[in-house]
Amino acid sequence: MEINAQMVKDLREMTGAGMMDCKTALAESAGNVEKAVEILRKKGLSRAAKRAGRAAKEGMVGSYIHMGGKIGVLVEVNCESDFVARTDDFVAFVKDVAMQVAASNPQYLTSEDIPETVLAKEREIFRAQMEDAKKPENVIEKIVEGKIKKFYTEVCLLDQPFVKDPDKSVGEYLTNTIAKIGENMVIRRFVRFQLGEGLE
Repeated sequence: MEINAQMVKDLREMTGAGMMDCKTALAESAGNVEKAVEILRKKGLSRAAKRAGRAAKEGMVGSYIHMGGKIGVLVEVNCESDFVARTDDFVAFVKDVAMQVAASNPQYLTSEDIPETVLAKEREIFRAQMEDAKKPENVIEKIVEGKIKKFYTEVCLLDQPFVKDPDKSVGEYLTNTIAKIGENMVIRRFVRFQLGEGLE
């Protein structure tokens, strides 16, 4: 099948990938747009994985104020170059992350940041809920681990469903953005203030 300029342009608009990458992907997929998108995603994600080891020392601190000043968020996101830190894609990502923190109130960045004492307490609570279930020990263990994974999606920023697209996690949104902009990015830290918090 002949790959024409319009097909390349359409694919580029859909994926944000470069012109030559789109042309190559369409050629590899014999003009099948869905397959071409898949090829581009795989290439982008593998490039994103390669970039993960590179130092990210530039970036920006973004803010988000919600509900007429009742909730405020500061978030630091790092990238490799000052140039990328000023791009629309990067700035939009930082704003989205700040909004996510305001909306979903994560307690930790990743599951590795959760103290072992907190996890032990959660496991204890989940086991206590299963006491009357009369299930074998291995089944209870699987259920508890399933509940722990669900707990991660509630309290860990990177595991939370992204508020603007709940089909993907914030971590997946980060990986996709790295693939799109071509630099390593790291959500370094965040803080969320809620008016009157701690005064109860």
